[in-house]
Amino acid sequence: MAETHTVDPYDAAILPEVIVRYLREHGDGGDWRAVLQTFSADGRVTDEGIRYEGTDRIRDWLTKAASEYTYATTLVGQRQEGPDQWVVSARLQGNFPGGTADLRYRFTVREGEIAELTIAP
Repeated sequence: MAETHTVDPYDAAILPEVIVRYLREHGDGGDWRAVLQTFSADGRVTDEGIRYEGTDRIRDWLTKAASEYTYATTLVGQRQEGPDQWVVSARLQGNFPGGTADLRYRFTVREGEIAELTIAP
């Protein structure tokens, strides 16, 4: 059976609250301190193929990303892939190379916190 990649329109009302908080605080120049609080102490982020593990490394990733570029985020879709796994699709437009990027944020939630996040095209 072929894997499906269909997404529903973005609807914060059906996402776990911690994902909604992450997206709200991280999008469009939000507060990196509030974003950091959405992760578990042993949380992991993979962005641009680089893995960041634990709150210190995630903080470094957040502060670097916040200082590098300015962009606007439009949340366009989502799908649930398992009991604690969600994918949110977004379009970013800003002053980074290429100016526009369509990204998927793949979240794993554990005990009300983000345990893992992978960001990829």
